[in-house]
Amino acid sequence: MLVKYHLVGFPMATLEAPPHSLQHQEIPPSHRILVVEDEVSIRETIVLSLQEEGYEVYAVDDGRDALALLQEFSEDPGQAAVDLIILDIMLPQVNGLDVCRSLRFGGDNTPILIVSAKGSEMEKVTGLEVGADDYITKPFSLKELAARCRAMIRRQGLAGNNIAPFRKFRDLVLYPQECRVLMRGEEVSLAPKEFRLLELFMSYPRRVWSREQLIEHIWGIDFMGDSKTVDVHIRWLREKLEQDPSQPEYLVTVRGFGYRFG
Repeated sequence: MLVKYHLVGFPMATLEAPPHSLQHQEIPPSHRILVVEDEVSIRETIVLSLQEEGYEVYAVDDGRDALALLQEFSEDPGQAAVDLIILDIMLPQVNGLDVCRSLRFGGDNTPILIVSAKGSEMEKVTGLEVGADDYITKPFSLKELAARCRAMIRRQGLAGNNIAPFRKFRDLVLYPQECRVLMRGEEVSLAPKEFRLLELFMSYPRRVWSREQLIEHIWGIDFMGDSKTVDVHIRWLREKLEQDPSQPEYLVTVRGFGYRFG
């Protein structure tokens, strides 16, 4: 269920009022945050705190609704993008880790801040490995939450100014924001996993990747299939990109180690 919150929507007496020191004018009201949290009291407290900071806040209580809302935003040219996602892990239907993994595999680079009662080192590592940018454990202070939100949005703004519109190597051009690939001027149709593999390779030219590393980055650390799926996808990419797949120029096998690009 999606709720676009307004300050008059909840009785202030039932919530912890955000301290006055959290009110910063440096964050323009146009920044939008999506809160994905199924515990009503926590969700409402976070929402009201962020509104005091001047953010426009949307909130849902389930991972499936979060993915649907973000898809709706991406398809509507009249909608502004979400600048930050605050994401709980323990959610009904689709959990937070799966939401994070799905967004990253789909090419969505929106900053993600995980908020979770699970505070073990392994839980944090897992959250960051599947694509989250930061992790904070419950209970947390609203002051710390606001500071992390400001820092993540600020970093995203700086990074956004430096994103290359395309990556090029010889006759191969990849457009990350458009999920599009051209080979010798002709558009090449790639499946999502093929595109993510190629994008990863082109982001780190000449680096050698083992099958295990590629599985972790593209399929996720909890992938239960055979590592030979990497070989299959590499073969498919070669058939689409290489003039002679048996003598590859782009996706090269490094015997005993893995694969590299270029």
